[in-house]
Amino acid sequence: MTNRDSFKYFKTSREIIRLAVMLYVRFPLSLRNVEDLLHERGIEISYESVRFWWSRFGPIFAAEIRKKRAERLRSGPQWQWHLDEMFVKINGERHYLWRAVDHEGEVLEIFVTKTRDKKAALKFLKKSIKRYGRPHIFVTDMLRSYGAALREIGAADRQEAGRWLNNRAEDSHLPFRRRERATQRFRRIRSLQLFAAVHASLFNHFNSERSFYSRDNFKLNRDVARVEWRQLGAA
Repeated sequence: MTNRDSFKYFKTSREIIRLAVMLYVRFPLSLRNVEDLLHERGIEISYESVRFWWSRFGPIFAAEIRKKRAERLRSGPQWQWHLDEMFVKINGERHYLWRAVDHEGEVLEIFVTKTRDKKAALKFLKKSIKRYGRPHIFVTDMLRSYGAALREIGAADRQEAGRWLNNRAEDSHLPFRRRERATQRFRRIRSLQLFAAVHASLFNHFNSERSFYSRDNFKLNRDVARVEWRQLGAA
């Protein structure tokens, strides 16, 4: 939790702000879609307010979620990470969105670079390990940059690479791809990095594998996630 009230000096209630941020980041909606949905609930706000709220509070909420997850992961054993990169276009230029996913399918780290060489892979790995610690196994595709970067940090013996081994990381791209289409792509690396990190944290927070739980357990987990979300950003 933060030490000060993040909602101080805002006239709109914190409940409405949290709801607007959650709707925009979590679901494939445009800013105007969120404005219309809130209007149906009797809440009159502009889509520009939604834009300001998510850019102001989204990183705060995401940081609190990541902090709790990092504390939990560092205190227990980490079996394996799945590492993968995806193509993203910014103003017509190809960039790479690196992603680290744990064995349970939760996105740990997001990192945007202009290249996918050894330097980029090494920076991505160091950033991820600094926050979450080092796993027992790194599952990657056949990109040679991973092997070179892992040798640099002394973890070459922990790498597993194969054609079908990394499907978990590949599947983790799908929610972001759907969200990317709704935003009509990005125009700056900074905005892509910011939104991708916030989106990953919120998706982790609310996502629950329904097929792995009974209906009662799923409803319980969903209620817990909702309660924790309402506590984010509180003083």
